[in-house]
Amino acid sequence: MSEPDAPVSADVVIVGGGHNGLTAAAYLARAGRSVVVLERLGRTGGAAVSEQAFAGVDARLSRYSYLVSLLPRTIIDDLGLDIRLARRRYSSYTPVPGDAEGLGLLVDRNDADATRASFADIGAAEDAEAYAKLGDDLGALAEALWPTVTEPLRRRSAVRTALARDDLWDEVFERPIGEAIERRFASDLVRGVVATDALIGTFAGLHDASLDQNRCLLYHVIGGGTGDWDVPIGGMGAVTDELARVAREAGARIITGAEVLSVTPDGEVRYRVGEHGVEQTISAEKILSGAAPEVLDRLLAAGGATPATGAAHPEGAQVKVNLLLSRLPRLKDAAVAPEAAFGGTFHINETATQLEAARAAAAEGRIPNPLPAEIYCHTLADPSILSLELAASGAYTLTVFGLHVPDRLASAAAGGSEAAHDELRDALQAAVLASLNSVLAEPIEPLLLTDADGRPCVETKTTRDIERALAMPGGNIFHGPLSWPFASDDEPLDTPAQRWGVATAHERILLCGSGARRGGAVSGLGGHNAAMAVLEELTIARATLSS
Repeated sequence: MSEPDAPVSADVVIVGGGHNGLTAAAYLARAGRSVVVLERLGRTGGAAVSEQAFAGVDARLSRYSYLVSLLPRTIIDDLGLDIRLARRRYSSYTPVPGDAEGLGLLVDRNDADATRASFADIGAAEDAEAYAKLGDDLGALAEALWPTVTEPLRRRSAVRTALARDDLWDEVFERPIGEAIERRFASDLVRGVVATDALIGTFAGLHDASLDQNRCLLYHVIGGGTGDWDVPIGGMGAVTDELARVAREAGARIITGAEVLSVTPDGEVRYRVGEHGVEQTISAEKILSGAAPEVLDRLLAAGGATPATGAAHPEGAQVKVNLLLSRLPRLKDAAVAPEAAFGGTFHINETATQLEAARAAAAEGRIPNPLPAEIYCHTLADPSILSLELAASGAYTLTVFGLHVPDRLASAAAGGSEAAHDELRDALQAAVLASLNSVLAEPIEPLLLTDADGRPCVETKTTRDIERALAMPGGNIFHGPLSWPFASDDEPLDTPAQRWGVATAHERILLCGSGARRGGAVSGLGGHNAAMAVLEELTIARATLSS
């Protein structure tokens, strides 16, 4: 049953208590606005949570999202967030598929000579310099774009002028990124290492005319002005718990277990707390939606209103697998320590050729074989997510992100029956483990710890699982197609909401989630920019009154 003191009005109602909604709530409450956050789940955090995934096992995994790159220092400092991030020494390790000696490419940020030697070991010595040059070029791109993401949108031509690199602009913003990758690198493996940043979570090809892959690459390489992806100490839940703390201390009211049923353009939000709770209504000057644009349109339809975004149904393209191991597995390449290989991003079966073949297979409705994937080991940088006993035993977590597993596969299975979807999940899990085993010196299965019920500690999430758990349509982790972090030269930027990239078709409703311009990943940018638009509008209104 709903709380008896449930508010009936607020300056701002925020739909969704994920990291973006919490960011917006903290900024607005600190500015003196009355804020109510309505979160459907029983806890805040959305996809950025730490949870005990395995029964009776004291390990709190970053269950859905797990690394931080796009959360600006500006937001951390503005809100006084106590967040610690660990920088990883190794960028990546990529075994050569099918190599008899198990050779692999190890990119070590702290040892340029060792990295060059590793390129030479896999027969790609000529690509070492090109790889370093790409890093310099992407650094220039990050330097030009990163400071703008917490500012009103700049025009496309202004960003191009600021970059002052027509060659780089054409590669990233005008032509499919596959052309630049193929022009810069000769090795199929090195091409794949670079290409994964353009494809992860995006069902695109390297040469797609849509340039979806280019936008995906862009957001992967500009974070923090360096493109580094850091490990949050304490897990992802530590990040969103801190955002929730700051928002509450500033005066924001956060109601969990609150399912929003409808919204209207005049600021009315209808919701229910608990499955059998009484429906309630709250009115607001502004509604900020942290939900996916498609979900917002559904809520407006339920309130009898026209869509706010007209978003098409998005499609996610990944499978996520969490594992808890008794120790790290041995590698075929005896010259590389597992702690180094798993210390960055561990790429498996992700040559450019394999990536393109996997996409073609998935487009035909088949599970890719081998399934391209990349692995992250949180506990090498942060053992605090394990109990002292587990950490002392030598246990490690692995998180696997499988590419080119589009939601159409899950949709086809779900269209049959729940049992058919369970079979798909099992088949995807088997494909991921088989892909991993293909590059290891021993199978991964005997290393899996067991939970309190004697089951192996492995958890697999399809796009359908993610949609059900997090209300992300199509299991799309970005809430929809990514957008350029700037406005076109002829785009209207007349209102604060337009200038900050959070406008919808309804003046009182703004986007504040990953579906906003410059949204996607754990960044807080959607929440920050929506809050800035609300505060800018308030400033304009006060100036108008005073004049």
